[in-house]
Amino acid sequence: MKKSEYYEEKLKRERATVVDELGRIGVKNDEKGSDEWAPTSTEADISEADPNEVADKLEIYEENNALVQQLEKRLMEIDAALGKIKNGTFGLCEIDKKPIEEDRLEANPAARTCKKHIES
Repeated sequence: MKKSEYYEEKLKRERATVVDELGRIGVKNDEKGSDEWAPTSTEADISEADPNEVADKLEIYEENNALVQQLEKRLMEIDAALGKIKNGTFGLCEIDKKPIEEDRLEANPAARTCKKHIES
């Protein structure tokens, strides 16, 4: 198996996990062509609900919103890496176009830069 095939499989597995997790805490925007997700709504009748229950639901919503944003970002990174595999640029640093270290790719196959440019 070529290295790119190995990383492609690894990225596809991670993508499936991320999409599954997004589906548990969010819903995909129904607009045509949209890749955006939103946290699952907390249905609460604020006028008649116990204030503690409303506070709990709002806290869960806020936590889910933060998680959705993180997972959406990771999904975009994974999709970008899969695109690089297709166009032949996978594993090259976006700054100096040199190969990204194997241990870095193993830890994060969606890495965009080598260790030297990690902060860029």
